[in-house]
Amino acid sequence: MSNFVWCHGPSCHTNHTQDRIRGVKGSKVLRTKKVKQERWNSGENLSMYSYFCSNRCYNDFANTYVREVIALHPRTEALETPIDVQVETRQDWTGKDYKTKVIKEVDNNTNP
Repeated sequence: MSNFVWCHGPSCHTNHTQDRIRGVKGSKVLRTKKVKQERWNSGENLSMYSYFCSNRCYNDFANTYVREVIALHPRTEALETPIDVQVETRQDWTGKDYKTKVIKEVDNNTNP
């Protein structure tokens, strides 16, 4: 199995950088970059860095294919996280007390 995948950026092969130039004089091309699959971006650690050589290529892909991605997993209702808002008294760097609101997530799945 190869330790590389080709960048999935739709215009990766058009970006004018020295490391994309391939070929001999008279027949040079700009080629899509390879993304090395390493321990931090493969297996269970898959992320955008597993398939794209740069943030530019990732953003190009996301902007080009956002409608298709959303069609695969549409959001039909809002997501909610239960919280509790508490007022805490804290001290600033001079030692003066002030009150601030702190959001705490509530775990509704506690089993007695």
